[in-house]
Amino acid sequence: MTAIAVGVAIAVGAGYWIAHLQNAGDPVPLISASQAQTDSSPPAEGERQILYYRNPMGLPDTSPVPKKDSMGMDYIPVYADDKPDDSGAVVVSAARIQTLGVKTAEVELRTVDSAVRASGRIEIDERTQVVVAPRFEGWIERLHVNAVGDPVKKGQPLFTAYSPELQSTGEELRIAERLARQSATQDPVATESARRLAEATRARLRNLEVAGQTGARQIFHAPVSGVVLEKEAIQGGRFMPGEALFRIADLSKVWIIADVYEQDLARVQPGQRAQVTLEAYPGRSFEARVGYLYPTLDAATRSTRVRLELDNPEGLLRPGMFAQVALAAGDPVPKAVVPSSAIIDDGERRVVLLALGEGRFRPQPVKLGERGRDVVEVLEGVAPGDRVVVSANFLIDSESQLKAALSNLMDADPGEHTAAPSYETEGTLDAIDAEAGSVTMTHGEIPALSWPAMTMDFMISDPALVKDIPPGTPVRFAFRAGEPGEYIVTGVEPLPGAGGEHGGH
Repeated sequence: MTAIAVGVAIAVGAGYWIAHLQNAGDPVPLISASQAQTDSSPPAEGERQILYYRNPMGLPDTSPVPKKDSMGMDYIPVYADDKPDDSGAVVVSAARIQTLGVKTAEVELRTVDSAVRASGRIEIDERTQVVVAPRFEGWIERLHVNAVGDPVKKGQPLFTAYSPELQSTGEELRIAERLARQSATQDPVATESARRLAEATRARLRNLEVAGQTGARQIFHAPVSGVVLEKEAIQGGRFMPGEALFRIADLSKVWIIADVYEQDLARVQPGQRAQVTLEAYPGRSFEARVGYLYPTLDAATRSTRVRLELDNPEGLLRPGMFAQVALAAGDPVPKAVVPSSAIIDDGERRVVLLALGEGRFRPQPVKLGERGRDVVEVLEGVAPGDRVVVSANFLIDSESQLKAALSNLMDADPGEHTAAPSYETEGTLDAIDAEAGSVTMTHGEIPALSWPAMTMDFMISDPALVKDIPPGTPVRFAFRAGEPGEYIVTGVEPLPGAGGEHGGH
């Protein structure tokens, strides 16, 4: 009996010491001596061998026997055959593939539409603008063109003006010419003086731009063909020297001032062709050419203005319209491409999910090349004919990361850092606390964690994940464990039919 008592005491002491080490943060799951003796025996046929039980909320606490945490949740058994393979591949049932809405696409060989795209606005060709501004004081006696927007032809009368200054100048010219004629045979000195006076008066009229008219009333004509953009002239009104009464522009050619981002400048050159589309004329495009790249860059937007020139014979292109510009660029040689939605980029890695068949998926790192409108060139990682996931890929990727993390956890040394496992489920986004960087979610049962349906707070890796999702929206979301007892949302998307489109990873 004494030997039995001593054995029991040793077992109890060993169990207490092991539990103390576990609560101190030892990541290696330890079990009691008696449990170890039990587990050393082979399990009965059909039974799974339980290694230990872990805390359901991710706290660094394990137990060799079943128990509950402070919330009444059962500790989760960890089985000996839970170890996944090292490939990170996951198997998804056909029903789950349908629920997630998984779609795949084939890696294709095709040209990449890598045109440089920019937004711009239609502007007046500055070289075709003219201003009608008399160089003398006067009054407008009659308007011949009296509305903004009126088309005018070169030489067409714009208005008739009366000016006492012109009247006196014209009279001086007539007197000088008469004196020169009268003294031509009698006094050569007087004749020369009269001739010089007449010439000076003509020069003055030329400077006033009325050399062909010497009367008090002058008719001003349109200097170019175009459209009246501004009209300050009012019949009966007085004008002062240099006052702009009309602004006329030829709109048969216009400019587009577009903003091209710094990263695309190397692919833009003067003379380059471009296609222009406008919301006013859907389904129609206009051809333009790059005329000039401005020498400065906007530090706030990291973009440079580019001037494109295009003909406007029909007058459809109106200054102020917004335009979408596609500058021809890129290599016509076909390349291996995948849809843009197939790329998972978390800032540290770029991967696609290869569809291996029979519901198996594996993350594959890739090296990317040119980006087109809806496809991306893949330089390394996949080959034409491979199939990749283009929808719900971030959720499958979360599962693959979980498998890889479990594999690392079971293979790593006790002191080695391991990746946090990731989980995904469906629920409702109840509230967003931007200041605290957290969200409140109501979710259903999560068998992987042995969690019942409940409402709880999660931290969020990036506030942009939920910026377009209003509270109350049913969502599908992925999360991972952070600090002990903390869980972090890494991806969110509204469920089909929930309204709005948002995805995150």
